[in-house]
Amino acid sequence: MKRHKYQYGDGPSQWGELFLPEAPGTRGVVVVIHGGYWRSQYGAELGEPLARDLAMHGMPAWNLEYRRAGNGGGWPHTFEDVLAGIDKLRDVAAIHGLGLDKVVALGHSAGGHLAVWAAGRSRLAQLGAPDPDRQLRRKNDDDAVHLTGVVSQAGLLNLAAAEKLNLSNGAVSNLLGGSSERYPKRHKYADPMSAVPLRVPVYAVHGSDDDDVPVSQSTSYAGAAKAAGAPIQLLHVPGDHFALIDPKAPAYRKCRDLVQELLG
Repeated sequence: MKRHKYQYGDGPSQWGELFLPEAPGTRGVVVVIHGGYWRSQYGAELGEPLARDLAMHGMPAWNLEYRRAGNGGGWPHTFEDVLAGIDKLRDVAAIHGLGLDKVVALGHSAGGHLAVWAAGRSRLAQLGAPDPDRQLRRKNDDDAVHLTGVVSQAGLLNLAAAEKLNLSNGAVSNLLGGSSERYPKRHKYADPMSAVPLRVPVYAVHGSDDDDVPVSQSTSYAGAAKAAGAPIQLLHVPGDHFALIDPKAPAYRKCRDLVQELLG
């Protein structure tokens, strides 16, 4: 396995690390987006074991770091970084001869939110939220690297509900710089529920014993997406919140299988 680190911005958290298998089994790429309720104390070290395991199974993996609330992130910079970090794959793929016909995101917890949100980037301009659209600097869709599928691992896919539940002591308001009462457009723009239905397949995977992110975060999104005709599947797996990112756990291995399926 080979590892290559690349900056996509000038900040210390604006980088990704590419894990390349010795013998790639696919020309696609997996974008690993770590969780941690978008807070700065949790970083890309959470995604490294997954990226390493994916590469060991023949899949090039891009372990993406980004600014979080507390180190220059939050609204809008966390969102800018995720899009810019995914777009950096165009340069990285050219260097290493990788194909971008399939780019699948594997996101855990807050990373699941960011992965599904990024998959809806082509719909952002349709949300009727000009103020957030002006604040969030992003490439034109013609220049962007688009995700072709997502595996969400206990993702925070319903931000409005997460705010009402006060998950992780106000994590949603902390990410977005204030409550939905104060910034309603911003909250709508950042919520994956607003971009339903997506055109790309999404697997919403949730552990049966998850005490950190309620399963309703996956079920409510999956229900809305299915009702709108989106290619969505909800899967319940054994284990707690962190079994999904333990390479030795069956819950994670199921996620890996789904990524392989999406890569074809």
